[in-house]
Amino acid sequence: MSEEVATLAGGCFWCLEAVFDQMRGVNAVESGYTGGHQERPTYEAVCGGRTGHAEAVRISFDPAIVSYRELLEAFFVIHDPTTLNRQGHDVGTQYRSAVFYHTPEQKRIAEDVIASLTKEQVYPNPIVTEVVAAPAWYEAEPYHQEYFARNPFQGYCTAVVGPKVMKFRTRFSNKLKT
Repeated sequence: MSEEVATLAGGCFWCLEAVFDQMRGVNAVESGYTGGHQERPTYEAVCGGRTGHAEAVRISFDPAIVSYRELLEAFFVIHDPTTLNRQGHDVGTQYRSAVFYHTPEQKRIAEDVIASLTKEQVYPNPIVTEVVAAPAWYEAEPYHQEYFARNPFQGYCTAVVGPKVMKFRTRFSNKLKT
């Protein structure tokens, strides 16, 4: 089995992790921080907007089962890539939309997907998703890992994460793990 890595930021990492955990071909999803200037940031520092990091997920996937393009197609459905530094009520650079590519091919695919979405006018506003090289990765604290799976009835999970998971499950039912 070959494995590749994708790193994506699109608001709260709990949402992204909960969705990609359910996608066929995804072997692991880790919540963490990337794109900032502070080494080993904490959740409190990232949420305070002092580190420059985005909440993100690092996805390990089998490209023979799910392509990088398919991951991006799901990514662009489950968050709003047109709001600068915000997702819903979550506001700040830590909630920005970003694709942190690991290879030139990932960069090309991300740019192609964004260009296609723009050409098709999928969104009424311009896509503001950053496409930047993947910098240092810092795993989030253990209590953030698999947060939705462990806390499905927590307020934020029922109001925000759950609806994104249902949107994914409805739109990508053919991509779900069995």
